[in-house]
Amino acid sequence: MNTTISRRSVLRAGLVAAAGATFAARERRAAGSSAAPDVEIELTAAEAEAILDPAARRAAAVWRYTGRLLKGPSDSLTPQREGYLGPTFRVRPGQRVRVRFENRLPEASIVHWHGLDVPAESDGHPRYAVERGGRFVYDFTVANRPGTYWYHPHPDGRTGPQVYQGLAGLFIVSDGDDEARGLPGGAFELPLVLQDRLLDGDGALVYSPDAMFGMLGDRAFVNGRPAPTFEVRAGSYRLRVLNGSNGRIYKVAWSDGAPLKVIGTDGGLLAAPTTRPFVMLAPGERVELWADFGRAPAGDDVWLESRPFALGGASMGGGMMGGGMMGAGGLQNGTALRLCRFTVRGKGQTRPLPRAFEALRFRPADEVAGGPRVLQASMGMMRWVLNGRPFSMTEVGPNEHVRLGVTEDWELVNVGGMMGMGVPHPIHIHGGQFQVVSRSGGASAFAPGVIDGGWKDTFLVLPNERVRVRVRFATHAGLFLYHCHILEHEDMGMMRNFLVEG
Repeated sequence: MNTTISRRSVLRAGLVAAAGATFAARERRAAGSSAAPDVEIELTAAEAEAILDPAARRAAAVWRYTGRLLKGPSDSLTPQREGYLGPTFRVRPGQRVRVRFENRLPEASIVHWHGLDVPAESDGHPRYAVERGGRFVYDFTVANRPGTYWYHPHPDGRTGPQVYQGLAGLFIVSDGDDEARGLPGGAFELPLVLQDRLLDGDGALVYSPDAMFGMLGDRAFVNGRPAPTFEVRAGSYRLRVLNGSNGRIYKVAWSDGAPLKVIGTDGGLLAAPTTRPFVMLAPGERVELWADFGRAPAGDDVWLESRPFALGGASMGGGMMGGGMMGAGGLQNGTALRLCRFTVRGKGQTRPLPRAFEALRFRPADEVAGGPRVLQASMGMMRWVLNGRPFSMTEVGPNEHVRLGVTEDWELVNVGGMMGMGVPHPIHIHGGQFQVVSRSGGASAFAPGVIDGGWKDTFLVLPNERVRVRVRFATHAGLFLYHCHILEHEDMGMMRNFLVEG
């Protein structure tokens, strides 16, 4: 593995570090900015307790975000009454948001706003992590399309265990026009955060990650609760689905075999609904589904489930590397799981599925500057790496400098792992949304369930696959991250900086 950097790159990295220290000092000041925010929220991360196993005699230790709305519309922050997840943010495009974060955990932490186009100093880079008792002020204007985003910790080497302990929450951007679009809202809009957890005999969390495949649990949790049942009315619903797991990939489908009606992905609504037999959802990805309960595609009693799948002739996470490295009792990736149940109680409103939404204005090919920037996902020195290097806090490689406002194609190549073992990698690029341009190689059996048509911030790269994405960082200069969203891969160094230069 080549870890040599030019003198010029070292100097630039030093400048980045100095800039980072300046930003950190600025953000730790009480107000962050003199401009008044539209929404102001106090967010705290602390130790807590929650019932994770209904059969357990006592509550389990978790870590949880709690929030308090200081300023803004009353629906800007909604606490979660059950489970361990943090409160849901709901904001509008153009609103200025200020979040006053306090860390009451026994270790350093920082918050990343996954998918949001925010300044580098508010993006949750691990160089800004604050110790116990520390505070950090985020200040940004919401520039994203309406869509389903989320927030979670992002400290170097500790993102996996912190998210696994419970630290995560939804961040929904809405412009108030969904009724005009014909979309269900209010009680007929249901967020679903999919996670898996491993519990011991006392109902406590067990964190026993697999170095190759990440942390894999033995049971499904939805919205911080084990395989819950949702009572719904007969009628149309909008389901906002997030894969918030550390390492598990889901093959999402209806238990009755009905097709999924997909209306949105990471960055909001598609140009038009699309029907798929299933959806492959990797860690960090989101999908929005249209469901008509009480009739197809969901009956009076139906489960959302993850169907079994295999890659390269064996279930992912099994075979030679499975047993000993899986930890105590974790189910391998590709194992069938029932996620949550929907039971119809009473009548709602059945709506016609809209034929189309707003057109998506992607960047044309003739706007792309030069050839693709090729980046590899691989294994080096017995750990997963990106671009041939492990993570270093402020290091920027020679091909990790990006010009502000320039459209580029990035090509991610998954070259496999140890002894030729193929492992998929969900790649998340900070700094905003992008479009998936093309795929080649990989497992064609997954193709019907891979949704590439909308705006994305996270995408799955299968073994021996090349995925090209079109990016343009037009708003914010500074140091951002790209990394694998199997959180244990990220923690072992499968994360790199890129520097957007004005």
